[in-house]
Amino acid sequence: MNRLQTADYIVFFVYFIVVSAYGYYVYHKKKSAITSSTDFFLAEGSLTWWAIGASLIASNISAEHFIGMSGSGFALGLAISTYEWMAAATLIIVAIFIIPVYLKNRIFTMPQFLSKRYNDKVSTIMAVFWLLVYVFVNLTSIIYLGALAISSISNISFEWSIAGLSLFAVIVTLGGMKVIGYTDVIQVFVLIAGGLVTTYLAISLLSEKFGYGGDILKGLSVLQKEAPGHFHMIFDSSHKYYRELPGLSVLIGGMLINNLAYWGCNQYIVQRALGADLKTARKGILFAAFLKLLIPVIAVLPGIAMYVLHQKGMFQQEMADATGTIKPDHAYPTLMNLLPAGLKGVAFAALTAAIVASLAGKANSISTIFSLDIYRKYFNQEASEKKLVQIGRWAVIIAMLVAAIVTPALRSLDQAYQFIQEYVGFISPGVLAIFLLGFFWKRTTASAAMAGALLTIPISTILKFLPSWTNGAFPDYPFLDRMSITFGMIVLTMIIMSITNPAKENDTHTIEIDTSMFRVSTGFIIGSVIICGILAALYTVFW
Repeated sequence: MNRLQTADYIVFFVYFIVVSAYGYYVYHKKKSAITSSTDFFLAEGSLTWWAIGASLIASNISAEHFIGMSGSGFALGLAISTYEWMAAATLIIVAIFIIPVYLKNRIFTMPQFLSKRYNDKVSTIMAVFWLLVYVFVNLTSIIYLGALAISSISNISFEWSIAGLSLFAVIVTLGGMKVIGYTDVIQVFVLIAGGLVTTYLAISLLSEKFGYGGDILKGLSVLQKEAPGHFHMIFDSSHKYYRELPGLSVLIGGMLINNLAYWGCNQYIVQRALGADLKTARKGILFAAFLKLLIPVIAVLPGIAMYVLHQKGMFQQEMADATGTIKPDHAYPTLMNLLPAGLKGVAFAALTAAIVASLAGKANSISTIFSLDIYRKYFNQEASEKKLVQIGRWAVIIAMLVAAIVTPALRSLDQAYQFIQEYVGFISPGVLAIFLLGFFWKRTTASAAMAGALLTIPISTILKFLPSWTNGAFPDYPFLDRMSITFGMIVLTMIIMSITNPAKENDTHTIEIDTSMFRVSTGFIIGSVIICGILAALYTVFW
């Protein structure tokens, strides 16, 4: 029945009260510092390592994982987990080589880094790019998938679901990064607990369907036996979904570019660690890497279980839209509808926690970039700290309102997770090229960086549409491979421009780097080795 019961509303109400009350407590406790922009945007010096790690995951995990990744699990299987598992390895790289550069140079925003390393023109262009992507791709897709799920499991309409999620996220965001960071600890606990409940239901239901009662271990073995094609991590060129996950590109090509740009050069992710000292930031990032290993259990396995059950004749109507077309993104909401009263409320709270935490994180970053890199730089250079905080709050409200208005246009999507990855990938190669060369090659010029910023979307667009424009004469590369090609072209262009037209001495902008900042503690090394060992085992078993 597509309706929440009284017990479910009670569970959800308790969750809402706990998050709101804790958020108010954190806000009230630190109220005296809230007029400081660094406190509002970064919670400078206030977040512990476990809060940083939890906030990283809460900002990252959202409806696109519960709904979108589960839908991709239904369609193509465990291989979609590569986004999560390779992210764990990427986080280690970020903690060692990228976060130290930001902290050493007192970087608060990604555009600030570009301004300091290159110039204001490069910074502003990228700031505008980020704001557009955050509002029109990230916020809209999260709200859309969240509203889709909520309207599927309750009597709340799609439109009211959009309004409710947006309003809840605005309330959390207006308290600043400190409130977001600490409430994210609760959000992560709720989303993992609720996610595990839904996974348990899916596997036990599968076990019962095949005559093993509710034996979870038997259910897992049935899963692999009945859908062997859904348990391969690396696809060859003949695979139906090779275009989505093209072979080794998911390890060393476009996936690495995608992850490094996301985890190392992305305001709403990096922002969690920018207010901490290096030791705390690294511990938090490593904690997040461990949590990333768990995400496929709560996001992908339910989708695969639904695939097997659907193949056995169950949920035929639930998985189809009004025209009878199978919609993979219906897998997770269908499962949630099977939960008993009370537990369904837990899963509903988990989904809401994931959505609201992610929306709050992105909205906070939108306000940070707009306030510090657009408003203060071009509209009011003498703005007080209090004024910047006010502008930041208004930016949150306006961005969320715009996203809510645009969201209904996404209703035609099939696998929303892949949509998000592909279109965010239009900008990622250029971003990563500009940042990496800016970090580690002093000769990179501002003109070269400008070229990289301006070329990334046109090159990505041409590579995507040229095959259809030429009636197939030009190769139709998978989007992860297009990211690799775009990245290579931009890096080559930037190197050639920097060599042929070197910067004049008074135009040279460098950042402070010394090799000592890349040294890590013994504990960090041990944790990193454990993570890499787990990843090696997973890819060996499910290659």
